[in-house]
Amino acid sequence: MAYSNFTLQTVEKEFELEFLEHAGIFADIEPVELSAELTKALARNVPLATTINTEKARSEMIVSPVLVELREQFDRKISLFSGIDFNVDAESGLTGVCDFLVSLSPRQSYVEAPIITLVEAKNLDLKLGLGQCVAEMLAAQRFNAEEGNDIPHVYGASTTGVEWQFLKLAEKCLHVDIATYQIAQCDKILGILSSMVAQKA
Repeated sequence: MAYSNFTLQTVEKEFELEFLEHAGIFADIEPVELSAELTKALARNVPLATTINTEKARSEMIVSPVLVELREQFDRKISLFSGIDFNVDAESGLTGVCDFLVSLSPRQSYVEAPIITLVEAKNLDLKLGLGQCVAEMLAAQRFNAEEGNDIPHVYGASTTGVEWQFLKLAEKCLHVDIATYQIAQCDKILGILSSMVAQKA
């Protein structure tokens, strides 16, 4: 098994997670102002990506610029990885490629703990990305512990680029925000992502 084979139901059962759904877990988080560059990029890219309508286009044209902006907001003191192999525990199925991974380390040459956020990009259906994202979050949790960098929470997001849904993992307790955020609210999305980096969400 690999990350992509997990559904929300199978990952919950396999890893004996306490599954909690809430509306608006991140609702009170303050928006973060977008740079002029990101505003311009999204105005240009979102219509094109949704017209091309492939996972790759949405990932490259919408998700990547948002996450690069996140890195810039933190003065490049965090690292961002895209499309990397993240093989943590083959026996448990925690292997495969992560669409996007954010670490608190500024080192960009290789993945270093603590990993805080994993973003799974899907073409049209957010729910298809949730199980895979949770499996990646569990892998990050194990990776962090093995490297001696335990942090309270690991976060995740499933996104079509246009829609974003966020998750939080604390030990074996998985919180899923049933609210979704639209790319038109990118300042709010960036605020949520920033709060995850700061471990304040």
